[in-house]
Amino acid sequence: MTDFILAHIHKSSKKGEKLLAILLDPDKTTISEIPSISKRIENLKANFIFVGGSFVEKGITDIFVQKLKEFTNISIVLFPGDYSQVTNNADALLFLSLLSGRNPEYLIEQQIKAVPFLKNSSLEIIPTGYILIDGGTNSSVLKVSKTTAIPQNNIDLAVATAVAGMYKGKQLIYLEAGSGAKFPVNSGLISAVKKNINIPLIVGGGIRTKEQLNNAYKSGADVVVIGTAFENNINLSI
Repeated sequence: MTDFILAHIHKSSKKGEKLLAILLDPDKTTISEIPSISKRIENLKANFIFVGGSFVEKGITDIFVQKLKEFTNISIVLFPGDYSQVTNNADALLFLSLLSGRNPEYLIEQQIKAVPFLKNSSLEIIPTGYILIDGGTNSSVLKVSKTTAIPQNNIDLAVATAVAGMYKGKQLIYLEAGSGAKFPVNSGLISAVKKNINIPLIVGGGIRTKEQLNNAYKSGADVVVIGTAFENNINLSI
């Protein structure tokens, strides 16, 4: 087991180099689309491919990742909706704790269920504080987790939640507006969180324009995650 991906993110953060991740949901992307999608991701010069979703059928993630590996050398990072989406064929796993919610299932129960597999895995396991920010929609992750998102204007709560995650030993903080969000995490919130933590910051959800992408970077995001915009063929290359 290595710490290559986390080390890469930390090193890039310190140097001010911005990273791009493309999020693929196996529930929305067919296996037959992978060759062409892989080529598009390569053309974007993305640093990572995140794989995961809220309603992925058991066993599909493993097949999906294996097929991706045939067509790209880009690092594949699991972004699982639940423990059944873990596969040893990926390179790393964001070991998520839903810090913005109070549902124990996604704070610790899902993590415990994953342990029997992870104990014998070669995956790089990255403790990640996952914080849902209101993106104007009742996203699938909100429905599944049965939690509420932090309002965009409650910057103090977002900052306190991120700092608490850092104090709990998380190696990354992930601010997420949700799949299909009407609007992304606002610049002021991103900036405030970044100023109060000393670990890398990931931002995703609702980013559909080059301007929004650049605003996230300028505000302090070290990694920006693009999902819906990529699915819709919007050109967001850095």
